[in-house]
Amino acid sequence: MKAALPLLLGLAAAPALAAETIQPGYWESTNQMLSPIHTTSVEKRCLTPADIDKFMLGPSNRHYACAYPTRSFKGGKIVLDGTCVSKKGQQVKVSGQGDYSRTTFVLTATIATDILGIPVSGKVRTEARRIADACPPPEVAPPAE
Repeated sequence: MKAALPLLLGLAAAPALAAETIQPGYWESTNQMLSPIHTTSVEKRCLTPADIDKFMLGPSNRHYACAYPTRSFKGGKIVLDGTCVSKKGQQVKVSGQGDYSRTTFVLTATIATDILGIPVSGKVRTEARRIADACPPPEVAPPAE
């Protein structure tokens, strides 16, 4: 189930209307697995104008490929229903609802999968907020000696 939490860490999909999206900038996300176990992680990330469409249209990440036949981001409300598949073929059903504004994003989702033939379900939540207009400059690694 720990692998399900990253479903909400990264988001991917297709173009959205400018009036219906969050603003680019520096964002902080708190990602929680609420059940069956409780975990929390916090990340900060830069969202460029090119990243906004990816962020708005459905949870996904580098571990899962996700498809959301039901996907709506309108009027500040989010509704998602779909399936994510890991690189190893494990399927995870995802159904979520939430709210967003130009500077906030909240999504709570139920997830369901089978682990070794045993059905397992849980609840995950992402709360994100825009903390700055501009992103900090990337850190430069010290030169190798």
